[in-house]
Amino acid sequence: MIVKTRAVVLREIKYRDQSKICLLMTREFGQVSVILKGGRNPKSRIGVLFSPGNIIDTVLYRKSTRDIQLASDASLVLSPLSSAPDLDRFSMLYRVLDLARHSSGTEEKNVPLFTLLCTTIEQLCRSNENFQSILAWFLLRLVGVLGFSPSIDRCVFSREELMEAVNEYGLQELHFVHDPGGFALPGSSLAFDASMQTVPVSRYLLIRALSASGVCTHPDACATDVNAVCDLLQEYCSRHLDRMPHRKHLDIVSRLMSA
Repeated sequence: MIVKTRAVVLREIKYRDQSKICLLMTREFGQVSVILKGGRNPKSRIGVLFSPGNIIDTVLYRKSTRDIQLASDASLVLSPLSSAPDLDRFSMLYRVLDLARHSSGTEEKNVPLFTLLCTTIEQLCRSNENFQSILAWFLLRLVGVLGFSPSIDRCVFSREELMEAVNEYGLQELHFVHDPGGFALPGSSLAFDASMQTVPVSRYLLIRALSASGVCTHPDACATDVNAVCDLLQEYCSRHLDRMPHRKHLDIVSRLMSA
């Protein structure tokens, strides 16, 4: 069956002399592996389009009985490639691609995840800085798409309004609880056996702002807070998804692939 779908290229692998196999996140079919015969040949018209991070419209010869489909045509929608190399941008791009790859299985259609991935790549293409803020925004949206959004407005134990308590008592710290996911007021978890970590209110406010905003970047945010929020959300993802890569693994992947 010949099908056309929009897709994000997650990764590529060399195959034999001039071909390559690519893993795509497609809108219609979820993750699909495709082969491009002669895709590494300089004369190939579409081979160069199948590069990690590219958003493409592609035509596939698809059979449910085979694991690798055949890509016959493609057109470019958006590419993060630029005239000047940007290691920070590509480091963040590969982290996002790896997270998306581990967040769904083969042919698990997930339109919200696909849309989130495309939106994040678009933001990475437009921005010249604050890439870490984009990653934090992506991680927070990712946990929502996958069904385990943390409680941000109310204490996960007492159900009290967090901002009211922060303002009333002048709190400087809250607790982030990994299971159940969300923030808790100091002292509210004494009767519960929960895995948690202390979070400065400034980082809670950043997560709250990211949650409420459709804008990925927050230029006024402290870099230390943004990095810490990324680490926190990555750890939260790892605890809730067995196949989600650990943060250290993602750091290694991004350094290797952007080298």
